[in-house]
Amino acid sequence: MCQSNAYILRNGEKELFMEDVSEVIPEGDGVTLIGMLGEQKYVKAYIKKLALTDHQIVLQET
Repeated sequence: MCQSNAYILRNGEKELFMEDVSEVIPEGDGVTLIGMLGEQKYVKAYIKKLALTDHQIVLQET
């Protein structure tokens, strides 16, 4: 599987936001994350880091 976990930085702490993310779509002032089963989450944040070998997406809350 090539899905990644998405983490969000809040107050300097990295928190798990969503597991098994298969798509990341930047939209306006945030991003939409889509899971492997089709579930979707939108968050007002920007992509801080994509760690592909670690399967991590790190988002900075705005």
